[in-house]
Amino acid sequence: MTEILVDARGHRCPVPTLRLRRALEAAPAGAKVRLLADDPLARIDVPHFAAEVGAEVLERSEDGLALSFLVAKP
Repeated sequence: MTEILVDARGHRCPVPTLRLRRALEAAPAGAKVRLLADDPLARIDVPHFAAEVGAEVLERSEDGLALSFLVAKP
């Protein structure tokens, strides 16, 4: 299954998390969604949101410009 890419760079929280929520709701069970964000608050918001909905953060990285989260839908 391919990753679903959600590019929320340039947006402030809560927009990245809201876009991740929409993508997960539309995705089939077991799908993987990659969120790109450049708001530092996403470091806190995304893992908290994932735990709240039972999703799993599989991967988390930073390249200096953007944060990248790979989230699996339960």
